[in-house]
Order: sequence, then structure tokens, then C-alpha cells
Amino acid sequence: MGIYLDYNASSPIDIRVLDYMVDIYKNHIGNADSRTHTFGDDTRSIVENARQEVADLLGVKKDEIFFTSGSTESNNIAILGLKKYGMQSNKRHIITTSIEHKAVLGAASSLIEEGFEVDFVHPDDTGRISVEDLISKIRPDTLLVSVMHVNNETGIIQPVKEIGAFLEDKGIYFHIDATQSAGKLVDEVRELQYDMLSISAHKMHGPQGIGALVLKKKKYKLPPINPVMYGGQQEHGIRPGTLPVALIGGFGKACKYATDEYRERTRICADIKDKLMILVCNSGLIYHINGDPRYCVPTTLNISFIGVSSEALMLATKQFCGISNGSACNSSSYSHSHVLSAMQLSEERIDSALRISWDSDVNVEMMIDEFKNLLETVHAFQ
Repeated sequence: MGIYLDYNASSPIDIRVLDYMVDIYKNHIGNADSRTHTFGDDTRSIVENARQEVADLLGVKKDEIFFTSGSTESNNIAILGLKKYGMQSNKRHIITTSIEHKAVLGAASSLIEEGFEVDFVHPDDTGRISVEDLISKIRPDTLLVSVMHVNNETGIIQPVKEIGAFLEDKGIYFHIDATQSAGKLVDEVRELQYDMLSISAHKMHGPQGIGALVLKKKKYKLPPINPVMYGGQQEHGIRPGTLPVALIGGFGKACKYATDEYRERTRICADIKDKLMILVCNSGLIYHINGDPRYCVPTTLNISFIGVSSEALMLATKQFCGISNGSACNSSSYSHSHVLSAMQLSEERIDSALRISWDSDVNVEMMIDEFKNLLETVHAFQ
């Protein structure tokens, strides 16, 4: 099997989280919305405790957390949920970036058929967008700005802090996709100004299939989000459906461990990245780092080994390391990375790009050994 180095796609679940979830499945059997017996009270307390743990990680109020199936659903609710308000208020202009996750790009683009206009801000070759460029696209009818915090392919941190500060008093809703930063850039996320924020548990050692949408209150009012699905009144009608208690409980515990441990995790990850870069620099290989390292998280390396097809390299190294060349959401049929293409990198550089991602729980010694094997394989190709 080798070593798993595709954490940006999905991180391994923390065994402590899994043990807690198993206990819930075994011993807490009620529906959290059942109010006629103690079994419902019991599971409801698990849900509300987890809601507080998620809120504590993000530095928000408990009643601003709405559970969803993950960031894809959260992104869709944040964007499509504003459609009715936008039409009623005659604000039908949306600004996002060309390097967003497909959930944001798809949701925003779908509103074009409903009479909305969407502007896409492009990054430069550093992988970052310009605040000034985004601001220049704001119009009197701008309804929403949606920008990811950390890009899932390059690991590049986007200037959402500056954007949020500018938009704070402009009457424009600001949505941040924090899928890759929640649980990692903890202090930074807590300082951000926004109206809506999407996160997913499985990017921070929690279970797959659960996430949250943060809806910040201003003057005691939530953003004017309408549900995109209909059913019961769970999550105040924002996201109906029976709450998956074990998944929510696991999500909460993953957030609690991230809250307690993020500083040490960050230190370990940064040390790993330093070790990898020393190996690359001393390898004698022809390579390019994709994205400005000054703005990159310590858990991601997007690198192009010039002249070596990433598809061929992944096949050749499949037995000893699990890596990728882009988002898992695009992997069923390979096409050029829309992120690297938006950065206007050369076709050769895009064809040879690899994404390596990790966290502090990785076996460092094994990772270094297998990374050396990867570099030796590149040598054979170049």
C-alpha cells in the first residue's frame, strides 16, 4: 500500500474520533429531534455538545453553526440560498474566483440561467488573487462575494482577511470556503470577517459525510438564506433531514482535538515541509513549485518535475505513495487543472504537476524514505 500523501482529498480519521463514534452507534440510539423520551434527549445533547465544539474551533456562536453533509452542500446552500433574496432586492451580481472548488463554480454558474451575472477573478502566477482586482468588480447590484481561504490544489492562502475587512460595511454578503483551512489555520480563521463559511469534517481527521455552514448574525439576524431542500425543520429549516448523530459527534471531537493540538500539528507539518524541500533542492532535478511558497500552508506541496508526466509518475510510484495531481472531485477523467490553468502556467508545467499533502499524524520517517523513492523515479524519467 505504501504511504498515503493525499490529505487534501481526505484525511485519515483520528482513532479517538472513530472510537467515540462507535460508542454512539452502539449506545445512543435515539433520533435527536425526538422530544417525547429520554433517548431523544440523550442524542440531542450529543449533537448540541458537538455544535459547541465546532463553534469553539471557529470562534463563533453556537447558534451560528448549521450541520450539513459537507462543504459541497454548504457551498451550494450559501450561494443558491441567496437566490430568492437577490431577485427580490434586484441584486443579481456575484463575484467569485476562477480557482474555487467546483461546488462554488457550479453553483454560481447555475444562477446565470436565472438572470444573475457572475464575475470570475483570476489569480496571477503566484496562485493568489488581487484584492484590488476583486474590489474593482464590485457594483451597486453586487449580492455576494465568494472566495476560498486556502486553495485545495496549491495550498495557497487567499487574501480573504483583507477582502472581508473591505466588505464588512458594504452591504454585500461574503462567503468563505474554509474547507482546507479549518482546523489548521485556526487563529487566522477566527479573525476573519464574513457572513457565511463552509467547512468539512473529513479534511480535519473527522468522518466523511458531515460538515457545517456558519451563518453569522448581524444585528441578531442571519443572512437571508432560503433552503435548497425541503423536509422537516431540522437545523431551523436551513438543512432538513434526520441528524446523523454519530457523524456530528465525531465532527465535534475532531474540532476539539484540532482546537487543543493545532499549534503542535502546525510545527510538525512545517518541519516536514522543510525536510522535503531540502531533498528537492539537493536532488539536481528540474522542477517548479506551483504557487508562491510565502503564502502556502505547511501541509501542501504542488510541484512540477519538468518533462515528466504526472500521470506516468503516479502510476510508476503507486505502490509506495498515494499522491495526486489535483482535486479528487476531478479525478474520474483527467483534464488539466482549472486552478493551474487559471494561473496561466505552461502546458508542460501543468502536465507535470503533482500535489503532495500531509498532516502531523503521518509517519515522518516512512514519508521521507518514500519521497526519496519518488525523486529517484523522477530521475529515471528526466
